[in-house]
Amino acid sequence: PPECPFCGEAAGRELEEHVRERHGHLLGAPGTENGEKLYECPMCSLTCTNIQILEEHVDLHLEEHHFSEGGNIGDLELAQQLQTEEEKWQRSEEEEREREEFKKLQRQYGLDNSGGYKQQFLKNMEREVDRGRMQPFEYHKRKADMMESLALGIDDGKTKTSGVIEALCKYYQIENKDVSRVWLSAGVDHFHSSLGDRGWGCGYRNFQMLLSSLLQNSLYKDCLRDTTLIPSIPKIQSMIEDAWREGFDPHGASHFNNRLHGSKAWIGACEIYSLLTSLRMKCQIIDFHKPTGATGTHPRLFEWVLHYYSADNEGGTKVLCTSKPPIYLQHQGHSRTIVGIEEKKNKSLCLLLFDPGCSSQEMQKLLKQNSEGTNLKLVRKFVSSLKEKQYQIVAVDGVLSLEEKAVRCCASQVLTSEKIP
Repeated sequence: PPECPFCGEAAGRELEEHVRERHGHLLGAPGTENGEKLYECPMCSLTCTNIQILEEHVDLHLEEHHFSEGGNIGDLELAQQLQTEEEKWQRSEEEEREREEFKKLQRQYGLDNSGGYKQQFLKNMEREVDRGRMQPFEYHKRKADMMESLALGIDDGKTKTSGVIEALCKYYQIENKDVSRVWLSAGVDHFHSSLGDRGWGCGYRNFQMLLSSLLQNSLYKDCLRDTTLIPSIPKIQSMIEDAWREGFDPHGASHFNNRLHGSKAWIGACEIYSLLTSLRMKCQIIDFHKPTGATGTHPRLFEWVLHYYSADNEGGTKVLCTSKPPIYLQHQGHSRTIVGIEEKKNKSLCLLLFDPGCSSQEMQKLLKQNSEGTNLKLVRKFVSSLKEKQYQIVAVDGVLSLEEKAVRCCASQVLTSEKIP
């Protein structure tokens, strides 16, 4: 508590009253200057010429002292209050950012309950009509075709391009510039994204590509007797859910809340593996979990693909059209299908990829390949072109017995991929 400047007694907040009552007689202590009576301030020794000025001066001291004492406490409380409010605001902002990031991830990976293939297809067609890019009669026709396709569970084939592998085979047989040898997969159709799955359907489209090749291979005829035509994307979603119900990859299933149908959920290598294995396909996931070459490249990936296609195909011909199915290739945010590999005369390697993001119009250019091979840029990928941090591939190489399928189902409950060191 404040002390009295005259007697040193603790006066608390009543200092002003204490001074006036106990020491008022001292406020007018006489002095002389040019014969005038002077009054000295007991707090700062300032000399005043009359008692009123001295009283006002002392009042200022007392007010300042009172404000300083009480004000400091107020400032501390205010600072603490401001700090508390700032921390509360920061927590609120952080929580809001986390909610927005989570919603963004849900939207990005199709887990925001905003509908699936059918809803997106209709919405995009309505947008095309509003912009004058589609006539109403075409809208109703395509809607009817889409509804029929979904009811049958069969892809409508409107994004399919066939015959590309055969065209590539013919081209390489006459090309003699810098390609030493080339290995091609068994025949495979290209599928690209449509109005219903644009932005999220690459995994499903790559499965359609892989399945189109397997359906042409007699080795897999028994496994696919219930799947004789290419399924639609909603049907593929249901097929993956069936695999989960069999017990495949429960950890992955929980990520999607055991539901894909009716959503725009992205799928990856694990879902493709589970689906293929549930169909009794002998397949494996290979994880190229870090770059193995300079500047973040993956030469080990290219070497693995070369071994996959060439292991049982060591003939002396330049072009080897193998019976091997294409390979599913996954990296963060996108997937493609490996349909072959080139070996250059300088021993460098080049993958041949089908990309679901490439339209039918572009792919059809490969059916009319010129002697210069300029359109091959659509499918060629050199080592320097693949520089994602991590890649996964799913490769099919045989058929499982029912017992082997059961074993793999149990193993997939702790599903891990083989990692290339």
